[in-house]
Amino acid sequence: MDERLTKGEIRKDAVQDAVEATAGTVGQVATILTGAVRDVASAIGGLATDIFEIRDAARRASEQSEQSD
Repeated sequence: MDERLTKGEIRKDAVQDAVEATAGTVGQVATILTGAVRDVASAIGGLATDIFEIRDAARRASEQSEQSD
Protein backbone atom coordinates (compact mmCIF):
# COMPACT_ATOMS: atom_id res chain seq x y z
CA MET A 1 0.00 0.00 0.00
CA ASP A 2 1.36 3.42 -1.00
CA GLU A 3 1.22 5.88 1.92
CA ARG A 4 1.94 9.27 0.42
CA LEU A 5 1.06 12.50 2.15
CA THR A 6 -1.46 14.74 0.46
CA LYS A 7 -0.67 18.36 -0.29
CA GLY A 8 -3.11 19.32 2.44
CA GLU A 9 -1.30 17.19 5.01
CA ILE A 10 2.06 18.61 3.97
CA ARG A 11 0.71 22.17 4.32
CA LYS A 12 -0.81 21.34 7.70
CA ASP A 13 2.49 19.93 8.92
CA ALA A 14 4.39 22.98 7.67
CA VAL A 15 1.95 25.36 9.37
CA GLN A 16 2.10 23.33 12.57
CA ASP A 17 5.91 23.40 12.57
CA ALA A 18 5.92 27.16 11.93
CA VAL A 19 3.46 27.80 14.77
CA GLU A 20 5.48 25.62 17.16
CA ALA A 21 8.72 27.40 16.22
CA THR A 22 7.08 30.80 16.63
CA ALA A 23 5.63 29.85 20.03
CA GLY A 24 9.05 28.66 21.19
CA THR A 25 10.71 31.88 20.06
CA VAL A 26 8.03 34.03 21.67
CA GLY A 27 8.56 32.10 24.91
CA GLN A 28 12.31 32.68 24.77
CA VAL A 29 11.85 36.40 24.10
CA ALA A 30 9.32 36.68 26.94
CA THR A 31 11.79 35.01 29.30
CA ILE A 32 14.54 37.43 28.24
CA LEU A 33 12.26 40.45 28.67
CA THR A 34 11.02 39.25 32.05
CA GLY A 35 14.59 38.89 33.26
CA ALA A 36 15.51 42.31 31.90
CA VAL A 37 12.54 44.00 33.59
CA ARG A 38 13.42 42.26 36.86
CA ASP A 39 17.06 43.37 36.59
CA VAL A 40 16.08 46.98 35.81
CA ALA A 41 13.65 47.08 38.74
CA SER A 42 16.35 45.69 41.03
CA ALA A 43 18.89 48.26 39.84
CA ILE A 44 16.45 51.14 40.32
CA GLY A 45 15.58 49.84 43.79
CA GLY A 46 19.27 49.70 44.67
CA LEU A 47 19.76 53.25 43.44
CA ALA A 48 16.82 54.46 45.54
CA THR A 49 18.29 52.75 48.61
CA ASP A 50 21.65 54.41 47.97
CA ILE A 51 20.01 57.82 47.59
CA PHE A 52 18.13 57.40 50.90
CA GLU A 53 21.35 56.39 52.65
CA ILE A 54 23.26 59.35 51.17
CA ARG A 55 20.48 61.73 52.19
CA ASP A 56 20.46 60.36 55.75
CA ALA A 57 24.27 60.54 55.99
CA ALA A 58 24.23 64.15 54.74
CA ARG A 59 21.53 65.05 57.28
CA ARG A 60 23.50 63.47 60.14
CA ALA A 61 26.70 65.22 59.04
CA SER A 62 24.86 68.53 58.92
CA GLU A 63 23.41 67.99 62.41
CA GLN A 64 26.85 67.07 63.79
CA SER A 65 28.38 70.13 62.14
CA GLU A 66 25.73 72.40 63.72
CA GLN A 67 26.32 70.86 67.18
CA SER A 68 30.07 71.43 67.02
CA ASP A 69 29.75 75.13 66.09
